[in-house]
Amino acid sequence: MNADPMPRGFLATAAPMRWVLWVALVLLTGVRAATNAPPAYEFHPGSPDGLGKWYLGREIAHYMTHQGAPWLERPEREEEERPSRLMAALEIQPGQTVADVGAGSGYFTWRLAQAVGPRGRVYATDIQPEMLSLLRTNMTQRGLTNVVPVLGDTHDPHLPTNAIDLILMVDVYHEFDHPYEMTAGLVRALKPGGRLVLVEYRGEERWIPIKPLHKLTELQVRKELAESALHPLMFVTNRTELPRQHVLVFRKTD
Repeated sequence: MNADPMPRGFLATAAPMRWVLWVALVLLTGVRAATNAPPAYEFHPGSPDGLGKWYLGREIAHYMTHQGAPWLERPEREEEERPSRLMAALEIQPGQTVADVGAGSGYFTWRLAQAVGPRGRVYATDIQPEMLSLLRTNMTQRGLTNVVPVLGDTHDPHLPTNAIDLILMVDVYHEFDHPYEMTAGLVRALKPGGRLVLVEYRGEERWIPIKPLHKLTELQVRKELAESALHPLMFVTNRTELPRQHVLVFRKTD
């Protein structure tokens, strides 16, 4: 009846490891919620196609260098990915300001430039000067003067603040080596109500002939972009039907 509820001896000083880990998790979660701290990146051995750097359970992929630009411009891409269907679904209006992030050689940049028309503007960002050189050549050949090439970096796309109606990223997000910081920069650039559109090969389907680290599931994308209150993004839709890719649309809230 009067038994001491606290264990004595060894058990009194060596709590079960599971209990210790649970307490630590509670404490860490509380600190993170109170400070709005970003999730930590993890570093441990990964695959040959990855950085050995992990974010929320996903290994980040190596980015494609400018030497892969011919693959971006391959003739069969229309049949494989239906970019014309994607452009129609975006419903871009003449005069809008849009951004092509990870623009590469400009495969989507010139399409965006035609959609916004001469009164609109396209910011085309990439972290490789060689890609931007290819992009400038392609825009000149098409006679487009409403494209602004921007050299970004791995932490920041260097886009103007509260200025962009729509940001398009095609097969790019999975290669961000600082996805939390980059997403924050993208959100800063969007106008209230602006859209962030991610196009990614569907990680749910093994048959799609793309390396696993270069595909993403809808669940993973939504988890990562919803991680912090610093990212005021609302998931809108993924209803656009492309043969191999998700089209995941988020909107910046007021």
